[in-house]
Amino acid sequence: MTTFPGSARVEMVMGMPVSVDIRTALPSRELTPLLDDAFAWLRWVDDTFNPVKEDSQIWRLNHGLTIRQIPELIEVLHRCEGLSEATDGWFDARIKGVLDPSAYIKGWALERLSRALTQAGAVDHQVNAAGDIRVRGSAAPGKRWHVAIRDPRTDVVRKIVHANCLGIATSGGARIVDPRTGAQQTWQGQVTVLGPDLGVADAYATAMYAMGPLLARRFATELAEAEPYQTLIVGRDGQEFSTPGLAEYSGTEARLAG
Repeated sequence: MTTFPGSARVEMVMGMPVSVDIRTALPSRELTPLLDDAFAWLRWVDDTFNPVKEDSQIWRLNHGLTIRQIPELIEVLHRCEGLSEATDGWFDARIKGVLDPSAYIKGWALERLSRALTQAGAVDHQVNAAGDIRVRGSAAPGKRWHVAIRDPRTDVVRKIVHANCLGIATSGGARIVDPRTGAQQTWQGQVTVLGPDLGVADAYATAMYAMGPLLARRFATELAEAEPYQTLIVGRDGQEFSTPGLAEYSGTEARLAG
């Protein structure tokens, strides 16, 4: 198969392995600085938004200290407020008075990175942070990206989606609490949301996992009717529910693997 030249790198950032895979045919003198800048951006995000990193802006807010008026911080706080309203409070960046936008930040950071890569000319790429994935362009000439949706606990492949431009966020492998009670959700399933903005998909996936499977199915159905976001929900028993639009990203390989 014909492949694209390019470059890829994996680094530990935000406490997880993050990979940036660029397939656009750019000279190495351009690719190396692009990758350097990509990981510098992610480290800046972690230094700014990590709620447990002492002296981050979120840490300072939670401790009643003055913060710098960073445009990205204001953007994130406004977006989190909007997403809380859109999910009737099931997504909430503030639990029991403590601000923690982590359920939005990872997807937001990768989405911003993907847009920056595109603007820099690296139009064919995949960025992946612990299963939250953003793809653009092509994996090879004339070939869409083939992305496996994996169970965050067992690593079993649930679906394979085929896309040229898509954000894919999965919730279920990390601690997620019900924002209304502060209690941890324990239904042991997974929620994957696909759509045009990875940060939004990440927040929706978190909200639906917090809801539990029954409410999540209703919300996913209404969401797919109103916005370009599709959902896969896997219950504790392994039974799958997906919104109809998910079929748009399926192919022969997806049906065989699903």
